[in-house]
Amino acid sequence: MHSLKKTLIAAMALAASVAPLMAQQQGNPGAHFLENWDLDANGEATLSELQTKRGDVFLTFDSNEDGFIDADEYVYFDEARANDMKANAGGHGGRADRASQGMTLQNNDTDQDGKVSRDEFLGGAVAWMGMLDRNTDGVVTTADFGR
Repeated sequence: MHSLKKTLIAAMALAASVAPLMAQQQGNPGAHFLENWDLDANGEATLSELQTKRGDVFLTFDSNEDGFIDADEYVYFDEARANDMKANAGGHGGRADRASQGMTLQNNDTDQDGKVSRDEFLGGAVAWMGMLDRNTDGVVTTADFGR
């Protein structure tokens, strides 16, 4: 029960920490993404930043701390992402949808064993960067989310 409580608290904290960005995101596609993933706040999310943040996300949702995010833990992860998208995507779809898709169990379970290891999740950052970096300049910026 402790691990479920930890996951629920983490999901609520994630949602609460990004709620004030809703208005900003509606006028600036990708702003919400960068607020969360651009760790040095320079306007660009690098592969290194994506990997670092994915490591944090992994620890948040591996509620039983067994080194995997399994299907049951992914339920909470999916709910947290869906709530975040609903509150902050501003109806922009496109790259915002791809950002969320790049975090799914199906996208990250490379060995198809029904769960995602830390190595799989961190390794998924490379393909995820490829999905997001529309202009292939090696960083993700708000321009990659624009029309």
